[in-house]
Amino acid sequence: MDESGLPRLLAVMARLRDPKTGCPWDIEQTWDTIAPYTIEEAHEVADAIARRAWGELKGELGDLLLQVVYFAQIGREEGRFDFHDIAEAVADKIVARHPHVFGATSRERSAIDQAGDWEATKAAERAARGEARVLDGVALALPALTRAAKLQKRAARVGFDWDDPALVLDKIDEELHELAQAPDADAREDEFGDLLFALVNHARHLGVDPESALRRTNAKFTRRFRLMEDALHAQGRAPADATLDEFEALWQAAKATER
Repeated sequence: MDESGLPRLLAVMARLRDPKTGCPWDIEQTWDTIAPYTIEEAHEVADAIARRAWGELKGELGDLLLQVVYFAQIGREEGRFDFHDIAEAVADKIVARHPHVFGATSRERSAIDQAGDWEATKAAERAARGEARVLDGVALALPALTRAAKLQKRAARVGFDWDDPALVLDKIDEELHELAQAPDADAREDEFGDLLFALVNHARHLGVDPESALRRTNAKFTRRFRLMEDALHAQGRAPADATLDEFEALWQAAKATER
């Protein structure tokens, strides 16, 4: 038996989950308790890529693979499926979705044509699973901005979309006004959600991924704030000691370093 790579990892997980000799914590885990870790690990992979932290990426990808192995082991214990079944299922799906590579369909199609074929194939797969409604199958656990974009994209396929993207800006203005007029906390949350949804719609029309855009801005804010901290520390001061006017001057100085 091969004792390296994936076979070793599968064996390690089986040992961890062994009811008699395994780890008590690992034995107690379930589908529901592991799922949040899976989402967290996927974000850490994306974070390492965004930071070009190639030295960390191997470890983060391993952590993400471990989540799949965990679910495969639980599935095997319950007689549902094992890792082999998972790998075969995804290989079958990818082959079916690429007839221009694995079938008789011509490869002389544009990327746009192929994306359309991909969406048509996925729609047929959803129909086969009994997901007949337009918005069926958009995962609830997705980050909210990403899910909003996917919901809007799915609705747009059946014509539920703005004819003129400029009208989305009018909708954003309308939502800003409604947010300003919200009478209580519940209404403010509701209206703020509407505003975010409209902003995601605008991003979609601009060809911008809202999740990536916000991650980029988060990173930019972090860089600039740390530059302000460094400047204050050089003066022997802490951020809490600075005035708002001083923060503004430091912020503009931090921005200038990125130009």
